[in-house]
Amino acid sequence: MEKPNAPSTEKNREPILAVLREVFADRRQVLEIGSGTGQHAIHFCAQLPHLSWQTSDRPEFLPGIRAWLAEAALPNVLPPCEFDVLGPWPNGRYDAVYSANTLHIMSWAAVEAFFAGLPTVLAPGGLLFIYGPFMFNGRHTSDSNAAFDQSLREKAPHQGVRDVAAVDALARQSGLELVEQRAMPSNNFVLLWRMSDVCAST
Repeated sequence: MEKPNAPSTEKNREPILAVLREVFADRRQVLEIGSGTGQHAIHFCAQLPHLSWQTSDRPEFLPGIRAWLAEAALPNVLPPCEFDVLGPWPNGRYDAVYSANTLHIMSWAAVEAFFAGLPTVLAPGGLLFIYGPFMFNGRHTSDSNAAFDQSLREKAPHQGVRDVAAVDALARQSGLELVEQRAMPSNNFVLLWRMSDVCAST
């Protein structure tokens, strides 16, 4: 099959990789939630061979991910598992969870399910790495993000740029502590949480 292509991955992959080199240096097992085309996974894992990276997404995206992974043939990128945050969660325990440009396309119910499910897969002390656009205190960080938010809501009312405070409240309910928020190019952010040593499910 012809591989799907997400042009935004070409623009943001190097800035994200620079952060991953730092914060995932001591990580080993990564679950990516919402792998999309799989382009992020293969780019990062070619540069970070110490990681074992589990791709995942909804069924309609799996053939595209498989096509990219087959071409790359990287031993540390695992075949995608079928996964919707509103359904059953994967078995296994990971010391990091990665998700990029997902929270603003999920419904709020799905965002709630995303954070509620994390204690079942994220090991004590594990890291949650989220990349994407966010609001702070109900305000957009740029006119372009405000326009993007409006376009999302016009296409699908359940979508929209999320507020950091609202998302962090869900994270705290699941035993996660926000340890860093880092500004990235194109008015995006990396948010990094750490799972409590006592709150992760056994």
